[in-house]
This record gives sequence, structure tokens and C-alpha cells, in this order.
Amino acid sequence: MPDHSAQPEKTFSRRALIRLGAGSVLIAATPLPAFATPDDVKAAQQELFGSRVIREGRVTLKLPAIAENGYSVPFSVDIDSPMTEEDHVRQIAIFSPRNPIANVARFQFGPRAGRAAVATRIRLGGTQAVQAVAEMNDGSLWSGSAQTVVTLAACVVL
Repeated sequence: MPDHSAQPEKTFSRRALIRLGAGSVLIAATPLPAFATPDDVKAAQQELFGSRVIREGRVTLKLPAIAENGYSVPFSVDIDSPMTEEDHVRQIAIFSPRNPIANVARFQFGPRAGRAAVATRIRLGGTQAVQAVAEMNDGSLWSGSAQTVVTLAACVVL
């Protein structure tokens, strides 16, 4: 009696296997950029600050004009505030329209901080305008932005 449970043999030619392998390597080695959109930035700001109006001013954001490597871009943010009980910064949020996550960083302050300033490094997924938004203790929101050209993008999906 013939055995009907056995599967028929499938064979691949050597050429088909080489093509399949080469195609798999090419797909795996091609980085795909993962960018937030301006709508993602607006959604992140809405989630953090609600529908309050963000005004320009009081925030100075500094980025290098050209960043050779997006993996470690220096930046600094300085807010014009006396940092007293009556007038101080609660938090600073950094937003990037070309990173996978629009809200890159958040820093919290109080009146005892003495100065509302931050200096650190961030990863950037390409040439873009980064925005810093400061929330004051009275609930007002102030922003500043800076443009940088990134020659080697950092935020990509492999």
C-alpha cells in the first residue's frame, strides 16, 4: 500500500537559493528611516500641555549649524526666568519632527534650581528644526527652536 502521508519533495535550484539569500541580505542591510511627523509633534505637545497656546520667546535653544554625526549632537537650552517662587520654570520639553519619538526629552525644575538651563547631547534622525518648550509656574508656555544640518542620521530602523 502506498504511503500518502509523505509530503512531496520540494527542491530549489542553486540559483534560486543564491537569489533568495542575496535578497534577504540586501533587505536586512538597508536601514529604513523612522521619522515622526509634524502631526506627531503636535500630538506630543497636546498630550503634554493640552490645548494651551505656545508662544515664541524666553527660550534660547542652541544647536551646531552642522552636526557631522547625528548620534551625539550637543545642544543647550536657556530660559529667561528669575527662578523665584513667583516666576520659575516647571519643565522644559524638547521636540524633534524627524526622530522616531517626537518628545525627545523632558527636564523638570523648581524655584531652587537657581537657573533654568540644560546642556547635554541628543540623537537626531536627520536635518531638522528642534523645538524647546518651557512651561512656567503660571501655566504659560514659551518656545524657541534651532535648525541643524545632520550629515549622518542616527535614528534609523534596521
